[in-house]
Amino acid sequence: MNQRPSKSAALRNLIRSPMTEFLLEAHSGISAQIAEEAGFKGIWASGLAISAQCGVRDNNELSWTQVLEILELMADATTIPILLDGDTGYGDFNSVRRLVTKLERSGGAGVCIEDKLFPKTNSFIEGERQPLSDIDEFCGKIKAGKDSQRDADFCVVARIEALIAGWGLEEALRRADAYASAGADAILIHSKRRDAAEVLAFARAFGSRLPLILVPTTYYSTPTEVFRAAGISVVIWANHLIRASVAAMQRAARLVHESESLVDVEGQIVPVREIFRLQGADELLAAEKLYTRSGQPRPGAVILAASRGDGLESLTAERPKVMLEIAGKPLLRRLVDRFKGEGIHDIDVVAGYKAESIDVQGVRIVHNRDYDRGGELTSLACATDRLGADTIVLYGDLLFREYMLRELVDAPAPLTVVVDSAPLPERGNRNDLAWCSAPDDRAMYRQPIGLQRISREQSWQERAPDGRWIGMLRARGDGAEWLKQGLAELQARPDFASLGTPDLLNHLIEKGLPVAVLYVHGHWLDVNDLEDLERANAFAHGSLD
Repeated sequence: MNQRPSKSAALRNLIRSPMTEFLLEAHSGISAQIAEEAGFKGIWASGLAISAQCGVRDNNELSWTQVLEILELMADATTIPILLDGDTGYGDFNSVRRLVTKLERSGGAGVCIEDKLFPKTNSFIEGERQPLSDIDEFCGKIKAGKDSQRDADFCVVARIEALIAGWGLEEALRRADAYASAGADAILIHSKRRDAAEVLAFARAFGSRLPLILVPTTYYSTPTEVFRAAGISVVIWANHLIRASVAAMQRAARLVHESESLVDVEGQIVPVREIFRLQGADELLAAEKLYTRSGQPRPGAVILAASRGDGLESLTAERPKVMLEIAGKPLLRRLVDRFKGEGIHDIDVVAGYKAESIDVQGVRIVHNRDYDRGGELTSLACATDRLGADTIVLYGDLLFREYMLRELVDAPAPLTVVVDSAPLPERGNRNDLAWCSAPDDRAMYRQPIGLQRISREQSWQERAPDGRWIGMLRARGDGAEWLKQGLAELQARPDFASLGTPDLLNHLIEKGLPVAVLYVHGHWLDVNDLEDLERANAFAHGSLD
């Protein structure tokens, strides 16, 4: 298998390429990634841009260790080589030695150092008044950098400022010859003229002794073919991403301030999902699924909440039962919070009566337009396409302790229902009585029990019920297919609109399909009338089990 060359080797190949190559400025991880996605083969880590995005001047106000921290983030975000704008090397020969050593460890492929004095000033700010380094001293920096590198392909580029400082072509050539002899891998000749005449004159006079690099910031209108004809090895677009980002941020800030709204700006900026993409959010989610329990595939949830709530008409004139407040929080909000606490975020609510009044974040609304002419199964049928390979289905008027959901998520059976084995309430709802293959032996943990029937009758086969189904089930794998198939079969019956979820479970049992039982003992309630509502408030406050 062919291995990709190291980043240092990739940069050296760019510099030595027989064609003119291009580097684009970047100053952060996200800008570096944008440069790579645009198709650039390498990045110029601009000192001006890095300083600017940190809000400081390009005068070595940012320490070299801070610069390397940013470069390391850029290197982590990309696969292409980065050439660091290393200013003057941040000091003397020893500073250059440490810089090269640290730069290699941080993922940099090369460094460009300029022959000015430390601390430097940007070349375009009164460049003609800026003193240049002694040639021998600068050659010592080049030699120190080359002697310190461990990767043979790491590049040290010598940047000549003689034209910027007004010393002329002869001085620039004298320095280039000396820097080449000192071991530089390439020469960057800099100019602030509005045309390329003097850098092209330099290229003709210097010849092909070393690869030449240009930065046409001021002579940007020069056709690229001119650089190719002159044999220029690399052209650096040196500060254009930072300048583009500043213009975009200024425009957005002004619009938001003037309008006191996001309406005018929202269509002009990338959606948040694009930021997530550049950050690699999908990769993290995939890794979470691979390495953590919380990242393991979690069930979805379907909450049946289409009814107004018989017995609560005085409180539900303008809202469905699930939006009644329990201890200051809507009942549906409590259910959603319970699911999210267990890492279940894919939640659908089948709404009917006053569906428009449901205002709970973190759910999708599935509309049952015929809620007033059907029962629970008509609501469940509306959510058929939301019944995934692993789904929890429950009534929307439930309150329950968190352990129930946790144990249901851990249940291994394809189809599991939650049955309360506590004595039946003396008043209120005594429906959904459950007969099971064995009663709840609370001394045994998760004994294998199967559901045999759910009914409103108080006796079945001359047996008392073993408990009461609380209105919560989980279907996973084959169980999810059984649930959907059974639902489709019952939809063919003329009495389908009158059927409830217990009818679906009984239908599956009659087909010979196993329905496992998860026993609980109290610790839940449903809200059916005003008295239940009072009990629900006490339950939510923890004063009632």
